[in-house]
Amino acid sequence: MSVKHILFILTNAAEIGPNKRPTGYFFPEVAHPFEVFDHAGIAIEYASPLGGAPSEDGYDETDPAQRAYRNSKSIRRMAHSRKLSEVDVLDYDAVFVPGGLGPMVDIAVDADVKRAIARAWDGGKLVAAVCHGPAALLGVTLADGSPLVRGRKLTSFSNEEEAGYAQADVPFNLETALRAEGADYAAVPAWQPKVVVDGRLLTGQNPASAGPLAEAIVEALRGEAV
Repeated sequence: MSVKHILFILTNAAEIGPNKRPTGYFFPEVAHPFEVFDHAGIAIEYASPLGGAPSEDGYDETDPAQRAYRNSKSIRRMAHSRKLSEVDVLDYDAVFVPGGLGPMVDIAVDADVKRAIARAWDGGKLVAAVCHGPAALLGVTLADGSPLVRGRKLTSFSNEEEAGYAQADVPFNLETALRAEGADYAAVPAWQPKVVVDGRLLTGQNPASAGPLAEAIVEALRGEAV
């Protein structure tokens, strides 16, 4: 296939909640998809609401994929992420929003993120997100006036998972918010991998789902799932 291009939309938030918990994007949720996309020959570019270097969380140096990403040229490019308002998502084949707690601060409410997701969807692109990344889907209104998530099958970090992780820090529960907008939400027991593909919308539940979600995105870009 010709080279495909995917835009990672990353959080700029470095802390969350009343206790000012340090956060950012969750490192394996970028590193594991990067490994899959890089192996498939897919080009990756980075944007964030403010541009520049996003904060990170959850790096594990014992994970070979994370070590490889830490030492990659791609992470150097991420440090100069483009400002999302200056990027046209129609220049890409897919957009992907990694999780971490950071997206619950900015990605969940940022107007440029909402516009970018709606433009990508209305433009026929793949839209994908993992863990807390599906916060990007909240409040997205499509050209026909409907909420993006209404009636669509998806997953995200679950209420069960949040209860054992960051309940005191997050401003809301993502599962509850997605359900409230009409999403057909499904999850598996905490921390087990789950990927949901509903046409051009691809979501993963938690960190364990990031690699499998990337595999599903590659399949979709190759026309096997769309």
